[in-house]
Amino acid sequence: MRVEKLSPDDLLLALDAEQRQVAQSTSGPVCVLAGAGTGKTRAITYRIAYGIATGAFNPNQILAVTFTARAAAEMHQRLVSLGAPRVQARTFHSAALRQLRYFWPHAIGGSMPQILEHKVSLVSSCAKRLGLSSDKVSIRDFAAEIEWSKFSLISPSDYAAEIDKRKRPVPGDLSAEKMAKLISLYEESKHTAGVIDFEDVLLLTIGMIENRPDIAQRIREQYQHFVVDEYQDISQLGQRLLDGWLGGRQNLCVVGDPAQTIYSFAGASSNYLQNFTVKYPNAKKIVLNRDYRSTPQIVSVANTVVAGCGREVVKLRSQLPSDAAVAFESYADEAEQASQIAAQIKRLQAQGTSLSQIAILLRTNAQSASFEQALEQAKISYQLRGGEQFFQRQEVMRTVRAFVSTALGAEQVSAAELMKECASGNGWTQTVPAQGGALRDRWDALQSLVNLAQDRDAEGVSLRAVAQELQDRIEAKHPPALEAVTIATLHAAKGLEWEAVFLPSLVEGLIPFSLSKTSEQIAEENRLLYVGVTRAKRLLYMSYHRFREGTRGKQKRSRFLQKIWPAELDQPEKKSSASSKTRRKVAQKAFWDESDDATIARFEALKAWRTKVHLEIKKPAYTIFADDTLRHIAQLDPDSLTALGQARGVGNVKLDMWGEEVLAVLQNCR
Repeated sequence: MRVEKLSPDDLLLALDAEQRQVAQSTSGPVCVLAGAGTGKTRAITYRIAYGIATGAFNPNQILAVTFTARAAAEMHQRLVSLGAPRVQARTFHSAALRQLRYFWPHAIGGSMPQILEHKVSLVSSCAKRLGLSSDKVSIRDFAAEIEWSKFSLISPSDYAAEIDKRKRPVPGDLSAEKMAKLISLYEESKHTAGVIDFEDVLLLTIGMIENRPDIAQRIREQYQHFVVDEYQDISQLGQRLLDGWLGGRQNLCVVGDPAQTIYSFAGASSNYLQNFTVKYPNAKKIVLNRDYRSTPQIVSVANTVVAGCGREVVKLRSQLPSDAAVAFESYADEAEQASQIAAQIKRLQAQGTSLSQIAILLRTNAQSASFEQALEQAKISYQLRGGEQFFQRQEVMRTVRAFVSTALGAEQVSAAELMKECASGNGWTQTVPAQGGALRDRWDALQSLVNLAQDRDAEGVSLRAVAQELQDRIEAKHPPALEAVTIATLHAAKGLEWEAVFLPSLVEGLIPFSLSKTSEQIAEENRLLYVGVTRAKRLLYMSYHRFREGTRGKQKRSRFLQKIWPAELDQPEKKSSASSKTRRKVAQKAFWDESDDATIARFEALKAWRTKVHLEIKKPAYTIFADDTLRHIAQLDPDSLTALGQARGVGNVKLDMWGEEVLAVLQNCR
């Protein structure tokens, strides 16, 4: 990104009328309702730059906060490009941790406790002590519930009453009292071990501010102006920390979109955004509704979908020219849907759309297997979101380390040339490898670094700035774009965008999800679909499958499609569905007719194992592995994770979750 020294007038000229209002509102409480794709990050970063340029802000006295390291890194990079590198752009956790570490010796004394990076092992230990289920899924759900209770400022003693009042389901079918005991034991075990978790960082910082007026005063003298991005995602815990930072002052600008509230299950609440003008009656309220991301065709669908989301919504107005109509399709089953989407991606690639600009967005991780299999068969590169593991790859670590150390004393070299030099010793070549597999994966990862460096050269960014950006990306776990299709959940896709987006399996039970019962839970599922729709810039494909293995009868199309699904597509399709059923029956009969006794024994053992897991985690058996997948595994009889990964329906997610157990079952059959 090119670092610009812009005058106040130049800054305003780069904005539309509503964004300009945001930039010029440099005092008092400001609430910005910003629809998807309307340039909210642009508006608030230009507001900061404009305030600095006009003397309204001291860059050292601004704190801009958001909820993910990736978003904070993006905000910081934009501020650097606008000539405001000294402004602090952090997550709530990062800002609180910085303050807690600084004041700990003065406020408490001694060394600050170690932060528990992951709750899983401690939660698992506590669950076992209470005689609770300790499988991976249950422990993950228990840990999430502990986080929700802390973000909601609910103590173990109040947990049962709050659960009853909120009609919130308890994970693992536990009683509220049993879950409260687990939360209490977790807190006791943490204290005994002398560690704190990430929620404690916020709680301890709040306690320090509320109980030490001298420390609170120093923090408030340091930060005079606050900006909060994605304010619809703030929790009760986060709001209390923000109130502590403010100390009754009103130099606050918040920006958010109630229609993108999709983390209520984790403690987020858009009530603070919606009631902002109640808390601050003199607040200026500005609406951003000019959509610069999506075509009119996509925006029309988005506006129709969001109309039923149960929140104050921003009706978007596309600023782009018309393009292709949104595509709607129904398929016989999940396998046909996945293979046809893979074929469409092949066509898009042939027409010039980069794979990095294509995404398949799903409601749950468990849905990815059929798409992974279809893309592998079509020889299409893909990546599972997110890229947390990218910077842990050895070839990437070595290349980045060499680039950063060399960049400190080599300002005359272009970033691209230096990156190529550093990457060439780690598996990168000028030409694309002819073969696939691990060699091509390694090359793709390094090529993404080369592409990033080339882009920064074109933008006039200095070598040192590129090195700093790489270090920021490592901290934010924000990898450069790989030349691969992204497979992600709708939750993980928030804040991202692609040229072409596929939204498959839009059926009842998935969206809305089967566990969503209350009107508010259904509304949140509606908002989740809206988020998915608004990730698409130019092409949007929406589909569902009429049958699903392991279920009886037809799948019902999602109720959220009722007002947008073309009537002409609702024609009887008995022939197609019948042929799909016939294919399944033929495959099943062939297995029983042609398999030897050992293969059938393996299949029966795998089914028995699946039933055991199904009863433990209380999830439908087909979400673990479909019968067709178990039959294929029984036929292959793999003896390693690599070999198991070749079976139909075994994607990376399921391989990681169940792979070792499946291999153990097969070993017992030998």
